[in-house]
Amino acid sequence: MARDKIVLLFPDGVGIRNYLYSDVFKGFEKDLILFHNFDDTTINDICRNVNFEKDYTIPVYKESFKEKFLRELICYLRLQHNAKITQNKTILSNWNPLKNTFLKKMFYFLIESISSLISNYNYILKLEDLYQKEIRKHSFYHQVRALLCEINPTHLFCSHQRGIQCAPVFAAAQDLNIETVTVIFSWDNLPKARMALKAKKYFVWSNYMKDEIKLYYPEISKENIVVTGTPQFEFYSDESNIIEKETFYKQYNLDFNKKIICFSGDDAHTSPDDPKYLEDIVTVLVQNGLDENYQILFRRCPVDITGRYDEICTANPTLIKKVSPIWNRKSNAGFASIYPSIDDVKLLVSTVYYSDIVVNVGSTMAFDFAMYDKPCIFINYDQNEKLNPNWSTKKIYEFQHFKSMPSPEAVYWLNNKSDLISILNNEKLHKNTDGMKLWKNIVLGDYKEASSTIKKELN
Repeated sequence: MARDKIVLLFPDGVGIRNYLYSDVFKGFEKDLILFHNFDDTTINDICRNVNFEKDYTIPVYKESFKEKFLRELICYLRLQHNAKITQNKTILSNWNPLKNTFLKKMFYFLIESISSLISNYNYILKLEDLYQKEIRKHSFYHQVRALLCEINPTHLFCSHQRGIQCAPVFAAAQDLNIETVTVIFSWDNLPKARMALKAKKYFVWSNYMKDEIKLYYPEISKENIVVTGTPQFEFYSDESNIIEKETFYKQYNLDFNKKIICFSGDDAHTSPDDPKYLEDIVTVLVQNGLDENYQILFRRCPVDITGRYDEICTANPTLIKKVSPIWNRKSNAGFASIYPSIDDVKLLVSTVYYSDIVVNVGSTMAFDFAMYDKPCIFINYDQNEKLNPNWSTKKIYEFQHFKSMPSPEAVYWLNNKSDLISILNNEKLHKNTDGMKLWKNIVLGDYKEASSTIKKELN
């Protein structure tokens, strides 16, 4: 007797680690069909952990002018709505379209002008209905619908909610009465108004995130929002993911006799002055003799392939140890074509396990380190000479997702570079604060059973 099938839609590399390298689809009761845009290297990596009955490449999707206009108008209107209901203007900073040609300037000028005439939330819903009708006219929709008819799955699962090509795929599935499910990928996603698709069910990290959906998308029934947790933190409970200490230290030239400060970088847009912050840490350590006791493990953001750290790293080879993420990259391709290798799971887990503390600008790495009860320092000052004069740490920590922090004591705050001395000398630094434990519970919920919970919901 033929088994039921589930289509796993992965429009890009986002979600591979969480959903294909975790236990979610291991030993699954349905046949797994992968719908993707991966290269052969990535497929081979994935198949080391999950077996697929078959895989299909997502056809090329080029949205029409009307589709893009409606999608962008809806996004801008939702951002304005979200900023209003939360009384948080930083949400509007997520509206930063590229206006590098005259036509694009006119396109977005028209969107912004029309948006000033619309304030009723019901009009947003009407525009979304128009968008749903429009995507069903596209040849891509009919192509995908025919493919889904051929596969005949019971479920369609998507790795994240943002991919624009996911909207017509989900529309086709719904029209064929296929159960549609998406995860909300990250803790900062919902206020940004980039929910590209309409699903039957939404899998979220926690009750906090469920409340966020109800706030930003009140039209979604609470019965269709399922709190599953996120599998991305389950890797830390598996001791087999920890590389042997001697192997790890020798491979990355780490000193066995020194403590490790992990500096986790972000991408150049999110945190443009990260190289200067890294330089500040080096300066403080060296000038105060703390380099005798500490070394810096530098993990760059996987999608940051710039050379912006080269100068500071080259100048300090004995202090800064580069432990670069193991990701596969297609040449001459953007973010959507950068995929994590399965080997990066062990590298990240080991980085957190052997480091004593992490320093960054508001990164989710704070939660990774909390898995091993390790403290986090959030950088909270601006450089005197900023690459982007409009960027500020003050603005970063006003972003809506930081409103989930129950107390500033969840992390240590580096309000100027010299504060690093007193923080490192704090006798309580060896473990998490009570504030971080509470924050972790709010944002992550019951993350320990995420894979099994998701598996039960889909089987």
